[in-house]
Amino acid sequence: MSSTDSHLSYEWQRPSPVGPSLRKDLWVALVLAGATALSVSLTRSAGVFTEAPVWQVALWVALISLPLALRRRWPEIVAITASVVFTAGTMLEASDMLFSNICLYIAIYSVGAWSRHRVAAKWVRVAIVAGMFIWLFAQIMVQANQMTMMPELSRDGFFSPYAAFGVLQVFINLVYFGAAWYFGESAWNSARNNAALENSTAELAAERERNAAQAITLERVRIARELHDVVAHHVSVMGVQAGAARRILSSDPRQAADALTIIEQSARSAVDELHTMLGALRGDDAQGAEPTSQSSSTRGIAQLDELADESRIAGIPVRLSIVGDERAIPATIGLSIYRIAQEALTNTRKHAGPGVSTELRLRYETDAVELEITDDGVGPRRQFAAVPPGGGSREATGHTTGLGQRGMRERVSAVGGELHLGGRPRGGYLVRARFPLMKRETV
Repeated sequence: MSSTDSHLSYEWQRPSPVGPSLRKDLWVALVLAGATALSVSLTRSAGVFTEAPVWQVALWVALISLPLALRRRWPEIVAITASVVFTAGTMLEASDMLFSNICLYIAIYSVGAWSRHRVAAKWVRVAIVAGMFIWLFAQIMVQANQMTMMPELSRDGFFSPYAAFGVLQVFINLVYFGAAWYFGESAWNSARNNAALENSTAELAAERERNAAQAITLERVRIARELHDVVAHHVSVMGVQAGAARRILSSDPRQAADALTIIEQSARSAVDELHTMLGALRGDDAQGAEPTSQSSSTRGIAQLDELADESRIAGIPVRLSIVGDERAIPATIGLSIYRIAQEALTNTRKHAGPGVSTELRLRYETDAVELEITDDGVGPRRQFAAVPPGGGSREATGHTTGLGQRGMRERVSAVGGELHLGGRPRGGYLVRARFPLMKRETV
């Protein structure tokens, strides 16, 4: 046993027995009492141990067997009682030659198997075994000088027949007490291991519950982020176009009608995306739903030009440029790039002020892809310090981050990227997201 196991052995306590176990022990004690009484009667009928009176024998039978009904509740007391009664019965010639040994064995075994005080259990057994061997050696030495005791066994010679008999008695008692000690400890260790296994099972079940709850929370955050991106983008477009339509409705009805058409298209796109998301949440029920071309799961880098067109239609000029050799990227990164660009353009429309222009750049590198959105707006959100050098997720000085920027950080963090947000030294605002990719294999 390792030092850790030994330490745990003294810390863990076996639970006290419950009703069924105590009732079982009572029946075992009663059966042993009856068997011991029968064994004593047969022993006396055979002419062995006939000196003790009947009342003394009856008392001895009760004291050697009936306390075993409490062997799991008070094992130390039961073992000490059994050992004292066993010795007294032998000395008074009131015992038998079979079931008294069984009762003492069960009592010593129970100390190892059921004691809730391991130090006391060890020393109680040491005391019982040592006392029994001292008594055994004393009996052997006394009988060695009494020629009337087993006269058929010669005492002559270095290793006489009587000496062989004595060694045999020692060997039998070593096996007897060693077995009681060993199997008692094994039963206790087995109970401790079972308790540890049950505890580990309970901890794993609790961990599964926590993981399930965490997964639900993360899924809710993801859904909330998707809803924010979809609704904020399309509603901002509709708001800009509705304002424009209201201003030119009387002077230019045709252009106002075009603005209303854009509002209708944005509303349909928003409904399509929300329908797709809700269909995914419905699980199997969503299998019968019609597929939509605006599914959020299929959006990525290929749809960046659509975002730029929507922004231009909304009155915000956007110049889209792609730098480097295009390459395949994971769908999760593609969706994150699309959503970050969507959120950045939405914020530009909402906060950058009039006359703003925006540049949307996608840069392919050897081991990464980088998205950068800059504008030259002068709106109220533009009171920022310069973007500090270095990577990581940043907040510009004096800026209170909203749900949109929080969503950006969560998306970038989910795929191991870096996000840079803040005002530009020469005016305007910067959003830069960098996503690591696997390096290309060289031929």
